[in-house]
Amino acid sequence: MARLSAGSPYRLLGLMLFWHIAGCATHTPAPPPATGGVYHVVKPGETLYRIGKAYDLNSAELARLNRLVDPNQIRVGQKLFIPGAARQLPVEVITPADSIITIPSVPRSSDLPDDAIVWPIVGNINSHFGRRGASFHDGIDIAAQEGSPIRAIGKGEVIYSDQLRGYGNLVILRHSGGLVSVYAHNQVNLVAAGQFVGQGDIIGRVGSTGRVTGPHLHLEIRKHNIAQDPLLYLPQLCCRQSSDTVDAEKSIME
Repeated sequence: MARLSAGSPYRLLGLMLFWHIAGCATHTPAPPPATGGVYHVVKPGETLYRIGKAYDLNSAELARLNRLVDPNQIRVGQKLFIPGAARQLPVEVITPADSIITIPSVPRSSDLPDDAIVWPIVGNINSHFGRRGASFHDGIDIAAQEGSPIRAIGKGEVIYSDQLRGYGNLVILRHSGGLVSVYAHNQVNLVAAGQFVGQGDIIGRVGSTGRVTGPHLHLEIRKHNIAQDPLLYLPQLCCRQSSDTVDAEKSIME
């Protein structure tokens, strides 16, 4: 058999074939072009579920769009294309670390902030915390008249105040004791990120922005970024029914 020289066309053909096979083995298909959307850079602690929840997208669809073979193996620094988004969102702030959880027991006094929590609005509870079919409702919905004042359940810092797809106008407050409160679907936000508010301060007004069927406040309470049942933290409502009316101004005075 003849020995191939360095310049042999057969040797060159073999090298080209090797490079092609090696390239196919390591090549990752590029995500779709950034048209009508943005690229989200994955940060520590983020999952595809949390990213999809922040952008109001199904995680399975997000995986398909980004050609992810294993949606559970996204890595820090990876870029994911988010269709329809206008900017990259702070997922860690917006979405709880865990939403599908066992409903917690009544919180200990050490779980509560320095000041007792108060109700944020006057209204009827029309949707509770817990599973909704295949999804999970991270808070409670309180129906109220459009434009009604929304009050901070406790003193804290505004860590988010902006619009969010699905949630409409959204305000998030950080309190002491590792608690965070979330107020969604607001007609208008009346506070800005970085601002400090006192308990009972008006932070917005009830609205119907985002994906809703009528005016109401979607309220969440998180402990160390884990979604909790707000009724276990709010005063005197452990045994009330959905039809009961809560009075924010009365609870503040008490």
